[in-house]
Amino acid sequence: MKNSKRSSRNKRILALGALFLLLSAVLGLLFGSSGMLVSGTIFRYVRLPRTAAAVLAGAGLSVSGAVLQSVLGNRLASPGIIGVNAGAGLGVTVCCAAGALSGWMISGAAFLGSLAAVGIITLAAYRTQASRSTVILGGVAVNAVLNAFSESVAVLFPDAAVLTAEFRVGGFSAVSHVRLIPAAVLLLAALAILMTLTNELDLLTLGDETAQGLGMSVRRTKTLFLLLAALLAGASVSFAGLLGFVGLIVPHFLRKILGNAGRLLLPACILYGGGFVALCDLLARTLFSPYELPVGILMAVIGGPFFVLLLLKHNNDPME
Repeated sequence: MKNSKRSSRNKRILALGALFLLLSAVLGLLFGSSGMLVSGTIFRYVRLPRTAAAVLAGAGLSVSGAVLQSVLGNRLASPGIIGVNAGAGLGVTVCCAAGALSGWMISGAAFLGSLAAVGIITLAAYRTQASRSTVILGGVAVNAVLNAFSESVAVLFPDAAVLTAEFRVGGFSAVSHVRLIPAAVLLLAALAILMTLTNELDLLTLGDETAQGLGMSVRRTKTLFLLLAALLAGASVSFAGLLGFVGLIVPHFLRKILGNAGRLLLPACILYGGGFVALCDLLARTLFSPYELPVGILMAVIGGPFFVLLLLKHNNDPME
């Protein structure tokens, strides 16, 4: 009886997430800094790619955060905090400095940058047998170093600084179909693969020894999940810029409600993450109309205090 009630509640939460995503997307299509939608051209070339980008970025970064938290065993892990976003940002900045501006080039550079960041953090954790908290602190250091490299490239190549000005803050005003479509293909492919691996993700949350005892190749499986998390973050950052805290806030709240079960957590992250970023982008467009606030600034205002609060409540079991 209790399982039946829980199952019914979980279905309602997922249905509410679908409604939230749909409502946020529709409002994003209808409203903007220029007011309510009046032109088919505005809809096709501005609001449609922008709303799609917000939904995809929110879903990708939220799921990436959920995967990183499960694999690293720490609820403070997220693409924006442990350097994954910063690695993607460095890849894009270097790509722009080299004059490569096509969608596939940008997406590939972002993925390679995020993959490098994940590799550094994972290798350091394996080599030093670092604790979960130490891994996060190391990720914060990697984040700072990679951001410093990005700023250095921007200073040395002024054209790259102009091209990546909004990118470094995070926003969707410059999103086009050319940049969005290649990243969307990679992002949707990674999400589809992860939906088939929810049982493996659940096993990892039980601990390495338990998972290995049940026949899982832990290191290989973790590597696969980290690759997919890097692909999600890199693809999202390639068109959304350095959006912070999405991969921290959304998975954290959903874990509190749904628990750690991947078959529920990952779909919920897609729905609520996409809706959350689409709603934040709508607010950034309309709150100061006709002026527009980069959504990255709004999300930093929301996410910064949340991260501090999470640190204050952080106890000995980082996955609680």
